[in-house]
Amino acid sequence: MVSGKGRTAFGLSALFLISGLLLPAAEDLPAKAQRAKELMATGRFAEAVPLCKELVAAMPGNTGLLLNLGLAQHMAGMEKDAVPTFEAVLKADPRRVPAMVSLSAARLALGQPAQAIPVLNRALALEPKNSEARGMLADALTATGKLDEASEQYRKLTELSPNDPRAWYGLGIAYQTMATDAFEQLQKAGPESPYVAALIGDTRVQRHQYRSAFFYYSDALQKAPNLHGTHAAIAEVYRKTGHPDWAAQEDAKERALPPADCATHPGECQFQGGHDIQATILPSQTNPAPEALYWRAKAANELSLQALIRLGQLPPSVEVHQVRAQIARDQGQHLESAKEWRAALSMSPGNPALQYELASSLFLAGDFKAAIDEADKALKRDPRSPEMNFTAGDSWLRLEEADKAISYLRRALAADPKLLAADASLGLALSRVARFPEAIPHLEKAVSLDDDGSLHYQLSRAYQATGDSVKAKAALATYQELLQKEQQRKEEAARESQIVAPK
Repeated sequence: MVSGKGRTAFGLSALFLISGLLLPAAEDLPAKAQRAKELMATGRFAEAVPLCKELVAAMPGNTGLLLNLGLAQHMAGMEKDAVPTFEAVLKADPRRVPAMVSLSAARLALGQPAQAIPVLNRALALEPKNSEARGMLADALTATGKLDEASEQYRKLTELSPNDPRAWYGLGIAYQTMATDAFEQLQKAGPESPYVAALIGDTRVQRHQYRSAFFYYSDALQKAPNLHGTHAAIAEVYRKTGHPDWAAQEDAKERALPPADCATHPGECQFQGGHDIQATILPSQTNPAPEALYWRAKAANELSLQALIRLGQLPPSVEVHQVRAQIARDQGQHLESAKEWRAALSMSPGNPALQYELASSLFLAGDFKAAIDEADKALKRDPRSPEMNFTAGDSWLRLEEADKAISYLRRALAADPKLLAADASLGLALSRVARFPEAIPHLEKAVSLDDDGSLHYQLSRAYQATGDSVKAKAALATYQELLQKEQQRKEEAARESQIVAPK
């Protein structure tokens, strides 16, 4: 949400100006202070660090100079050095909020959100309206899975800064993550329940997969005929597919349902009645019932939608383009998604997360050459990135240039040995250049990913080429079984895809 680096920089000039007034009269120190200030103002933070160290050495008791050193280290990406510097400032001056915020930013950059949380809480106790600290606290809470607390902080941030797109984006994503977590819990608590089917139907509608949505909503109604909102959802599917007369029948069925008993179904009453939807998402017990999880997921989805709609009403921003890109991806519009990621990158050049998403959307769109170009740009900054090495390697494989794929895929696995998708691609690439003995261990490691038989087929060929006919025969048999299951899945999907009139 709030990076710390971008926001903290606004205060650097003032900090150096104040510190300069406290310098001793030594002839070269004011000049060094001015030079350090100029370097910081022009973004040359690494060059400023040695000068800041000299100034601190000249006046070791000056916490302002020490804070400047920490800021220079943090802005230069020297987070491990910045942390003890900021801690030293706070040891001398425990109420110095800029040091607390900067220390927390360094902790977040190091992937230590849990250690940032208590520091940020102290900062907010001193300055409740500090939006930078609150945004970072919300980020840290999200990163540690404390989604209810994170959403509360994001809500407060939208009140403090109603036109800040980062606040609305953070709030929307927090609720979205909350909905996903509730759905995952629901799948474990009641995988065959009507609630799971109804939520899957909702996701299919969001992706414009109306036939599949109709199947799941119908399944939910068979199991729970009085589940409020499901007839209305089917009515919407009918309208989207050109059956307004059928939609009217389903709307009538929805209106005819008896009202929910609020004593036994409080979540449903809160959600359907338009009361405090926020209260619906609060966990009522340690192991909530499937119904409670269902309404929690529905409420969190609705609150996420409200936040992202508000975000979309603001002027163009990185966050607006991120949301549009994700929506396009969810709907299978990958070229449109790539367009939005490019727009986001134009507003945040060099952002590695956005670069990764752009490469991923290009890959999903089948534009493998463009995906390789974007992955290579990212790899210049981070040559060990397993995701970007895999994207480039698998793209070369799909372009039928297996020899170029191999080095990328090996680097992906060197960085992340658990990346089974890279094992699968590397095994296929090695097979295609007839390096079967090298291919076999990678294919064997990745067979759990095989849902259409392709890996087992290549494994059978590799076994055969190395003279192991027994294993080759067994792999071929598994390939044929998976092929048959894939055909059955296609036939089942065809049956699911029929939208019929109401009964």
